[in-house]
Amino acid sequence: MTTPWTPRFGVHPEGDGARVRVCAPGASRVQVHPENGDVVALEAMGQGVFEGRIGGLAPGRRYKVQVDDHQPWPDPWSRCQPEGVHAASVVIDPAQFTWTDAGWTGVPREQLVIYELHVGTFTREGTFAAATARLPELAALGVTAIELMPIAAFPGTRNWGYDGGSWFAPAAAYGHPDDLRALIDAAHALGLAVLLDVVYNHLGPDGAYLAAFMPTFFTDRHHTPWGRAINLDGPGSAEVRRIICDNALSWLHEYHLDGLRLDATHALIDTSDEHVLAQLAREVATEVTGRHVHLIAEDERNFAPLMLPLDGGGSGLTGVWADDFHHAMRRRLAGDHEAWFSDFDGSTREVATALARGWVFSGQTSPRSGKPRGTSPDALPLEAFVICLQNHDQIGNRAHGDRLHHQIDATAWLAASTVLLTSPETPLLFMGQEWAASTPFLFFTDHEPTLGAQVVAGRREEFGRFAAFADPLVREQIPDPQAVSTFDASILDWSERDTSPHADALAATTRLLEIRRAHVSSASRRRDRIHAVAPDDHIVMVAQRSTTGGMLLTVADLTGEGVRRVAVPAAIESSPSVEVLFSTHPDVRVETSRDADAGGLVLSITDISSEPFGLVIHLTGVPL
Repeated sequence: MTTPWTPRFGVHPEGDGARVRVCAPGASRVQVHPENGDVVALEAMGQGVFEGRIGGLAPGRRYKVQVDDHQPWPDPWSRCQPEGVHAASVVIDPAQFTWTDAGWTGVPREQLVIYELHVGTFTREGTFAAATARLPELAALGVTAIELMPIAAFPGTRNWGYDGGSWFAPAAAYGHPDDLRALIDAAHALGLAVLLDVVYNHLGPDGAYLAAFMPTFFTDRHHTPWGRAINLDGPGSAEVRRIICDNALSWLHEYHLDGLRLDATHALIDTSDEHVLAQLAREVATEVTGRHVHLIAEDERNFAPLMLPLDGGGSGLTGVWADDFHHAMRRRLAGDHEAWFSDFDGSTREVATALARGWVFSGQTSPRSGKPRGTSPDALPLEAFVICLQNHDQIGNRAHGDRLHHQIDATAWLAASTVLLTSPETPLLFMGQEWAASTPFLFFTDHEPTLGAQVVAGRREEFGRFAAFADPLVREQIPDPQAVSTFDASILDWSERDTSPHADALAATTRLLEIRRAHVSSASRRRDRIHAVAPDDHIVMVAQRSTTGGMLLTVADLTGEGVRRVAVPAAIESSPSVEVLFSTHPDVRVETSRDADAGGLVLSITDISSEPFGLVIHLTGVPL
C-alpha cells in the first residue's frame, strides 16, 4: 500500500522541515511556535487559509499555533498529542513506519464478523501494544474484523472516546501513533480487518481547539442532543466538510484501516444537495482503491437510503448498526420494556422479522413516539445489517454496565448466541462476550473537575426516567463515571476464559463461528433463499442456503417452553439427511418426517429437557 494522498490542513514533513497549512476563517494572523525555535508567521492564502514552509520542523519536534492575539494553542490537525489535548503538538511523519501488508486487500462484507473493543479496558495495560498481543486469540476465535471504539485524543487518561478533542491524533494513553500502525499491520498478517469508530456529529467539548480556529465550525441553524450542530450546510461549511472527509481519509490511508463506523449519523444534519455522508463515500471510493473498505453507520432511523448506491440517490455506505434485533431479543429474554424497548413486544415473531428483513420497523408507527419509523430494507443485502446481543452502548448505557448474560440463564444466552452467530446478517460481538465475561462495562470519564461533576450529575439525572431509579437515593448508587474504580471494574479479566463456565461459552462461540465460516460466509446472501419464522412464541427458526450445498437450519428455543416438533420454514420435497453441527445440549436427537398438514418436512427434536436450547443442523440433498 502507498499513501500518495495527504490531508489539506496540518503539518506535512517536507525535506528538512515541514509545510504547515491552517484553516482559521476571520483571522488576520497565524503564527507557528516551534519548541526552542523562532516564531514563524504563515502567509495568508485567502478564504481563511494560512500556509508556509518551516525549516527544522522535523518529526518529533513540538510546536503550537497562535491565531491573532490568542495564546498559542495545540494544532487541531496534529497527528500526535503525547502530553494530552491541551499540550504542545508533535510533528509525525506517517511515511516513516515500515508496513508489511502490501498484499492485503481486506475482508469482503459478506465475510465480516466484527469484534468491538475498547483499547483501554481490553487488557490490563490498556495500550495498542497490549491489544496487539491478543490478536492471535481473536483470529483463533473466528472473528474477521476488530472494531476499535473511538481513539481520537480525549481529555484525561480514560474515556469511551466519544468526547474526542483532537480528531487526527490517537489518544496518548494508548500509545504512539506507530503503535496503532503496528496493531493494524499485525491484524492484517492474521487475516483480520480493523475498523475504527469515528465521531463527526459533535466535538469535545474539552480540548476542542478546532472550533477555536474555525468560528464557522458550529451552526445555530440546527441542534443535536449535544447542543449546536456541526455546520454542514451553512456559510463556511465547505471547510468543515473538507476536514471531516480528510479525517476519514487520513485514518484509511495513513493507518491502513479497513473501514469506519460512523457515530450517530442521524445527528449529521445536512440540507445540502450532496449530503456529507455521500461526499465521504464518494471520496473514499475514489481515493482508496484495490481493497475492501467498509463505511458503517450508527443510525436510529432505520433509513435505507444510507446504504443505497450513490448513483441511485443514496449515501453509498456499506452497512448500518441495526438495533431492532437486539431490542426485540432483550425484551424477550430480560423483559426490558422502558424507553426505546417500549417499541417492542419481545415476541419471537419480532425476532424473526428482524432476521428476515434486517430490522423490524420499516414505516410502522412507533408506539413510543406516535410517529412512523423506518423505511423498507428490502432493496438492501442482509449482510449490510450489523446486529448484536451486546455492544458498548447496550451495556455501558445501563446504570451498572451489566451485560445481557449477567441477567438471564446461561442456556437462554447460548440459545440467543446460536441465532446471532449463524444469522444472515453481520454479527458483532463486544469484547469478552465470547467467554461470557463476568466484568461489566461501565461509563467512565476523566474530565477536569467542573465538567466531570456536570457529567456525573447529568448521567444520574438521565436514569430518573426509569422506574428502578425514580428514587434519587437509588440514583446516587450509580457508579461515578469520574472514579478510577469505575474504569478499573470494566477491565477484562482474561484469566477467567480458561475456567468453567467461561471456557464452555468460549468453546461454543468458537464452534458457532467455525460453522458460520463453513456455511454462511459466502457471496451475498439472497433474501429469497432465507426464511426466518417463529413457529410459536418460544422458538425462532432460520433456514438459509449453505455454502457447501443444502440447507443450514438454526433452531432456538429462547425460553424452554416451545414445542419439540416443528415444520421446516421452506418447501422441501425430498427427504434430506440430517447432520447436527451444533447443539447446546450434547445428547440431542433430530429426526425428520413428512406431514402435509404441517406444511411438509417436520423436525422432531428429542432428548432435550424443558429449557432453552440452540441447534444448528445441516440438511443435505435439499435445494434452497
